[in-house]
Amino acid sequence: MDIREEDLTCSVCYSLFSDPRVLPCSHTFCLKCLFSLVNTTNALYIWRPVYPPLKCPNCRTVVELPTLGVQALPTNVSLRAVIEKYQQNSKLKARMCPEHPREPLNVYCVQDREVICGLCLTVGQHQGHTIDHLQSTFDREKLNFPLLLEQLSEDRWAQVSELREELDREKARCESALEQDRLEVDEYFYTVEMTLVKKRQAYIDALDKALTEVSLSYNPLIHRVKELQEEQVDLVSLAESVRKEDSPLAFLQKVHTFRERVYDYTVASLPRAPKLSVTPQAGDYLRRRWSTVALGELGEAPVPELSARCTDGLLAQDWSFLGPQMVLPLLMLLLVMSVCWLGVTHFSQGSRKLVVPTCDQFTWAYALAQMFLQIWYTHILSMLRMFWQQLTDFFTDLASPLDLSLLFTN
Repeated sequence: MDIREEDLTCSVCYSLFSDPRVLPCSHTFCLKCLFSLVNTTNALYIWRPVYPPLKCPNCRTVVELPTLGVQALPTNVSLRAVIEKYQQNSKLKARMCPEHPREPLNVYCVQDREVICGLCLTVGQHQGHTIDHLQSTFDREKLNFPLLLEQLSEDRWAQVSELREELDREKARCESALEQDRLEVDEYFYTVEMTLVKKRQAYIDALDKALTEVSLSYNPLIHRVKELQEEQVDLVSLAESVRKEDSPLAFLQKVHTFRERVYDYTVASLPRAPKLSVTPQAGDYLRRRWSTVALGELGEAPVPELSARCTDGLLAQDWSFLGPQMVLPLLMLLLVMSVCWLGVTHFSQGSRKLVVPTCDQFTWAYALAQMFLQIWYTHILSMLRMFWQQLTDFFTDLASPLDLSLLFTN
């Protein structure tokens, strides 16, 4: 039966029992541990008896000590004998060969400088090695041991200490350099991050500006169409009230008013729905212009100026090559085209005649107007579109009641 060391260990000091004594509750402790417990218990009493009761550390039972104290407690003789035998066996095991159990280590291998057993020398890995007697080797090494101590000189200590200081300095230098690199990395990537944030915000602002352009282009037209819808709803309601009118005079008055409003509503020109396209597209632009941008050039990376352009007719063409310096000449040209559109008044043989442009002139003027209006800035373009639509509506309404055949008679 194998005996484990933990079975022979005191639960107070966690060491092998030393002079084990048994309490009345049958638990065993070292004599010195019991003395320590008694001194601790005495410190808790204001009136201290000679030997106060003791609480067992294992079962917490309060036991009475003998009159002579803990030294009068009985010794656990059986346990002491087991401990002594366990200690002897431990010493014997320490002297046995780890590779060949039950073989004592009694030979010294000079070649490997190890203590071996007989089997290691004859059949083991030390076979054929030079050996020596264990005791003679011990006596010789014992005499030579002071010489080993002399090799631990002050010079060697100073050399090792100096090397240690040098290593500490080099380590501190490398750590300082790495810490500086860490700060530079943080600063560099923070700068890159801030640059990207600014570029992103600039692109978002450009998109918001383009969204404003789209709103300026469509909102007036939507408002105009909404007004037409409201007008038709009002006319339907008015028609119901006219239909229910029984008085001839009131009916005729309301019908006349209703007819005029219906006529105005039916002849009112409908605005043309423009097809706008926001250019350049973000995905294509970023792939073409940003995929080759180096990190050091992020600050100069381009952000486009977005514009909402018409995708039908001549307005779909790219006229960005015309710069702002062409605005004044184009304004003059627009003025000339407006005069052609409106016609000119002149006197011939003392009579006043209105010269109406031909169909080709109208087509030419309208195409050029569409072409050159695109080069202006977004807000000017929106204002001109509104002006152009209102001007066309006005002269269409003005010319519709006229008998144009009379204008060409002599």
